Amino acid sequence: MQPLLINTFTVTTALGRGTADTLDALRAGRTGLQARRWDTVDLPTWLGEVDGLNAVTLRADLQEFDCRNNRLAQLALEQDGFMHSVQVAAQRYGKKRVGVFLGSSTSGILSSELAYRERDPVSGALPESHNYRHTHNMFSVADFVRRYADLQGPTSVVSTACSSSAKVFGIAQRMIHCGLIDAAVVGGVDSLCLTTLYGFNSLQLLSSRPCTPFDARRDGISIGEGAAFMLLERADTARAGDILLSGIGESSDAHHMSAPHPEGLGARLAMQAALDMAGLTPDAVGYINLHGTATPSNDAAEDKGVTALFGSTPPCSSTKGHTGHTLGAAGGVEAVVCMLALRESFLPGGVGTTAQDPNLHCNYMLENRDQPIAHALSNSFGFGGSNCSLLFSRKAA
Repeated sequence: MQPLLINTFTVTTALGRGTADTLDALRAGRTGLQARRWDTVDLPTWLGEVDGLNAVTLRADLQEFDCRNNRLAQLALEQDGFMHSVQVAAQRYGKKRVGVFLGSSTSGILSSELAYRERDPVSGALPESHNYRHTHNMFSVADFVRRYADLQGPTSVVSTACSSSAKVFGIAQRMIHCGLIDAAVVGGVDSLCLTTLYGFNSLQLLSSRPCTPFDARRDGISIGEGAAFMLLERADTARAGDILLSGIGESSDAHHMSAPHPEGLGARLAMQAALDMAGLTPDAVGYINLHGTATPSNDAAEDKGVTALFGSTPPCSSTKGHTGHTLGAAGGVEAVVCMLALRESFLPGGVGTTAQDPNLHCNYMLENRDQPIAHALSNSFGFGGSNCSLLFSRKAA
C-alpha cells in the first residue's frame, strides 16, 4: 500500500487530556487506574475513569447528542490543536472529501441505562426525554464528530469489540486508495457504562486489583474509558520524521465467541498481513504495543502469535496497566502510544507488571527505554476473533 501521513493525533484517557499528559504519565510510570465507586457500580475492581466528563457541556447546536460518550469525544477533539488541523484539511480538500470512521463498542448506552431507571411504572415506557438516536445509537458518536467538525464525507462506526478503532484505519486506507476521499478522521471513543462492567464481571474477567498484563499473577482486566483521534492524508507531502501508517493487517479466528485461538493463529495472521502490506520483515519492528489484556488466556495466545513471528527480540509492552482496557477505543488509544514512541524515541514499560510469566517468551519491558525506532506495531484483538494489527513508521530522511 501507499503509506498515509498521520497529520496530527490526540488522545484522552484516565492518564489525562491530550498527548502531553499521556506522555508525562507514561514516562513517570503512572497508572490512571483507581479503586473508586462509579455510578451505582458495586464491584471490587479498579477503573480508568476520565475526570471531569460530567462538567463537559456540548456545543449549543449539538445538545441533542448529550451523553457521556459524546462528551468524551468533544473533550478529546479539543486537545492538541486537532480541530484546527481538521479544518485546514476541509478547506484544502472540501468538506465532502474528508471521511469520519470511528470505533466504539457500546456508544452512549449509559444514556439508556439511566433512562431505564425512569421507566413508566405501568407501561414500562422510557421517558420521552430519552433520545436513543443521538445518544445510544451506535452511529451517534460518528454523527456527532462529523457535525462538530462540519464535515460531509462518508461516515461510519465499526463495532468489533476491542479491534473496533484499529479496523477503522483499514476503512480509511481503502477509501483514500479508491479515490473516494482525500483525508479521514479516524479513531475511537468508548466510555464507562454498567453493561460492560457487569458483563465482564459475569464472565469472571475483572481483576480486583490494577490489571497486570503478562505478569505471572495476572487475573483479569481493568476497564477504562478513552477517546483517540487521528487525521489521515495521502503522504505526498510527508517530510523526514513524519509519522506514517505503513501497514494494516486484519484477520478472523473463527474459533470462539470470546476466547482467542489458543495458538494465537489469528493474531499471527494479522501481524504478518501488516508486515506484508508495509513490505517489511519482522526484524524491522522496533516496538510492539501488545493487546495485553491481562487475562490468562488472551496474553498466552498473543505471546504465542508474537514469538512465532518475531521471536523474543523486539521490545514489547501493554499500556492497559496505565489506562485500563478502553475496549472499542483501545485500538486508537494504543495507536497513539506507538506514534508517541516513534516521535519521542521512547518505549513505555508495562506499569503494574512486576514479574513476567515464565511461560511467556516475548521481550516484555518492565521499565521504560529511551530508544529510537523506525517502525512500531500495535495489536488489537477482539471478542469473536476479530483481529487487527497496525504498523506505523517514521519517515526516513
